[in-house]
Amino acid sequence: MTDTATLQQSPLRAFHAEQGAKLVPYAGWELPLHYGSIGDEHLWTRSSGSLFDVSHMGRLRISGRHARRFLDRVCTRLVRGMSAGQCRYSLVCNEAGGCLDDVLVYCFADDDYMVVCNGANRAKIVEHFQQVKAAEDLSFKLDDQTLSTCMVAIQGPKVMDLIGGVSREVPTLKRYRFTVKNVLVMKIIVSRTGYTGEDGVEVILGANFARQALGMLLKDVGGEHAVVRPAGLGARDSLRMEAGMPLYGHELDETVDPISAGLGFAVKVDKGESDPQEGRFIGQDAIQRIASDGPTRRLVGLTLEGRRSPRQGMTVRHGGEDVGIVTSGCPSPSLGHPIAMAYVPTSLAEAGTTVEIDLGGGTPATVATLPFLKK
Repeated sequence: MTDTATLQQSPLRAFHAEQGAKLVPYAGWELPLHYGSIGDEHLWTRSSGSLFDVSHMGRLRISGRHARRFLDRVCTRLVRGMSAGQCRYSLVCNEAGGCLDDVLVYCFADDDYMVVCNGANRAKIVEHFQQVKAAEDLSFKLDDQTLSTCMVAIQGPKVMDLIGGVSREVPTLKRYRFTVKNVLVMKIIVSRTGYTGEDGVEVILGANFARQALGMLLKDVGGEHAVVRPAGLGARDSLRMEAGMPLYGHELDETVDPISAGLGFAVKVDKGESDPQEGRFIGQDAIQRIASDGPTRRLVGLTLEGRRSPRQGMTVRHGGEDVGIVTSGCPSPSLGHPIAMAYVPTSLAEAGTTVEIDLGGGTPATVATLPFLKK
């Protein structure tokens, strides 16, 4: 059992307690699992809007002379050429092409960036970054701002209209763009990004003023007639599954390459070949081979009938043989039936293929194209 005294506290913990949250350990933090009903929170996000506390996500500010050069070395996407106010989804890989983490890179200027990484990977990524910096004699400053800031995601179809009541600029942002706003005596970073398949924003702000600033942005959050209500980790997981978004520790780990995971869009396979100033990224040789030869397995969606949901680690079978492993599974509140994601041989990855999942017996499942829910 985890000792709650050792868990990191969110700057919004008092708010969660007031709203009746069930708080649980997650990635070294104490965070809300739900406020009553995961299914209700999921559906409210799809129909109106929800606020998720994602303060556990790592926020690493990287600035200085070699900041861009360093990020082009550790990221699979091209950082050179990013404009101020742009976000870019990327992977950080090992030499074998396995994923150390998936991240968002924020560009403030040519020599000033922020990397948002998964909370459970923060220490590993900081160590990896420091090792690369030392090995390649690069000059930049790495400032871990995770504990001095708060991060929330505000997601749902009515969110941008609501934010339009307090900001003209934010609703005009394109996807994967951000702006820096002045609220009270601090700056807040508002990006049009998210992890639910819905429109909305993610907001990074100083920990000491988080509750007060959010009260100004969303005056009635959590109220009986509020457009935006709080939601927990449970709904965040089912929402991202419907949207076909991978979760580190489930669909991604150090043995999984981005191509097999369906994340080829986040890899510039020929990085540095036409322009040496771009630099080649760590793991590029291995990923190029996989992309050229084709992966032996692929991440797919699976749909099932009935009420029982697959869970991570369950076996996928075809023709009486074990062929794959479930990475995530849940009941889909929006679709009304169980869904799952799994790695299967490329030969079985075509939509419509029938396989079986061992739920204590062979339960039929159909391979589905990701995402399950298109918005």
